[in-house]
Amino acid sequence: MQIDIVTQADAELYEAFQRLIPQLTQNNPPPSPDNLADLVRNVSSTLMIARDASGKIVGALTLSVYRVPTGVRSIIEDVIVDNAARGQGIGEALMNRAIELAREKGAQNISLTSNPMREAANRLYLRVGFKKRETNAYQIKL
Repeated sequence: MQIDIVTQADAELYEAFQRLIPQLTQNNPPPSPDNLADLVRNVSSTLMIARDASGKIVGALTLSVYRVPTGVRSIIEDVIVDNAARGQGIGEALMNRAIELAREKGAQNISLTSNPMREAANRLYLRVGFKKRETNAYQIKL
């Protein structure tokens, strides 16, 4: 397995997200080629992918690191491991690389949210050191 930071949005990446996003959510469509290109160009976001031994993209996550008045924060979003590749340590490798990169960029912590129904993902987050927070989470649809 190999973890890469994406530097170019190409057809292979687009095709991988067409397959992976529906495994994560039915609430949002997979990104368009332009959306992927915008993500890769965004200086505060880092898209990471995992490749299996054959080179196929089998996982991804996005790490955003940004500055606020009280310091440097980070958040992990859209952690996906292909159903066919689960149980091989791919999610853990992606998470560990994201934690390492956030630390290198000066982040003081990393936040993430996860649907309680994603039991394996929630166990993974605890295993790599995340603690469940008691907080009020708010959202507004725009």
